[in-house]
Amino acid sequence: MLSVMYLNNTGPVTALFPTDTKSRPLENVTCCQDLPEPVAVPGPKPEFRRGDVLDGRFYILEDLYFGGMATIYLAEDMDHDRRKVAVKVPFLKFESDPGFYARFEREEEIGLKLNHPSLLKFIPVENKSRSYIVTEYLRGCTLDYIIHNRRPLPEADALKITSLICEALEHMHGCGIVHNDLKPANVMICSDQTIRVMDFGLATHTSSRRGIFGALTPIFGTPQYMAPEQVKNKRTGARTDLYTLGVMLFEMLAGKLPFPNEDPWVSVRLRVTGDSVAPRSLNPAISAQAEEIVLHAMRRRPEDRYQNAAAFKADLDSPDRVHVTGYCNRLKVSRSKLSLEGAQLVGGALVGVGTIVFLVIFFLCLVHFGGGHQ
Repeated sequence: MLSVMYLNNTGPVTALFPTDTKSRPLENVTCCQDLPEPVAVPGPKPEFRRGDVLDGRFYILEDLYFGGMATIYLAEDMDHDRRKVAVKVPFLKFESDPGFYARFEREEEIGLKLNHPSLLKFIPVENKSRSYIVTEYLRGCTLDYIIHNRRPLPEADALKITSLICEALEHMHGCGIVHNDLKPANVMICSDQTIRVMDFGLATHTSSRRGIFGALTPIFGTPQYMAPEQVKNKRTGARTDLYTLGVMLFEMLAGKLPFPNEDPWVSVRLRVTGDSVAPRSLNPAISAQAEEIVLHAMRRRPEDRYQNAAAFKADLDSPDRVHVTGYCNRLKVSRSKLSLEGAQLVGGALVGVGTIVFLVIFFLCLVHFGGGHQ
């Protein structure tokens, strides 16, 4: 068993999972061949150094990645034949933050409940002296890296990758867990030709009364991949993840996001007020069946999407059997181009015009009434 090293959204990464996996589901997926070598991103002042032992069990070898809220170390598990693992240790200043602490604890709690070859493996640790997470370790890169460097992906490759993610989601949803933050940066393409879905910090149980609001920050989600119900702060469910996966498939096939905009406020508004453009308008090489699959997953109303991950996967595995409905010709594409900055400019202009009008009227009144007293 191995562990994970998270890197930035566009760079190579080292991920976590078992090394004894017999299946190589990505073996014939061309875009997942010849993966880049992972690059460590050490921090300026790591809390632990080589030779330190955390809780008498994890022998620190090196710091792999220094992020905004935690450091990930490569370590050996001395209780299990010195197998290599990844240890994610939050910065002390964040451990006292209730919101961060809750998310960190939830990530481990949910990770330990899941057991699927395409989901990141978490290693249970008892009697911790502080908060940290231990996972398996493996080499590879994020799907985000592959999309940015090899887009658009071959259709067969994109459908296969999405199908494997569907398998992972089917297991999660069967356990009553909704991921809520599915995106290419949270999918690991491993050097042993396997795949892992990771980062369960925003995951929720379907029995919870409400989902998590998709705030426009890295902590609460990524605007470009949010489902409409997340934007509206409504309860999320399994079909929320299916919408997000549809966005990912759109990006893999078309080479672009369905609602591209530098302003996140515009990005989230567009998916609420209208549909995306048809994928084939961006990449004519996409088959009509693949386009139908994408648009079915990305329907604005959850009840209009795929019923579950299994149904989504069935179409991905047999696209030739997909009935093309012509929905691509009935899309109501949102044309809103007013960004937050633009709204501020328009508002400022209106205030300016209003001020001028007021001054003109005031001046005319002075002239009128002034003349009346002469």
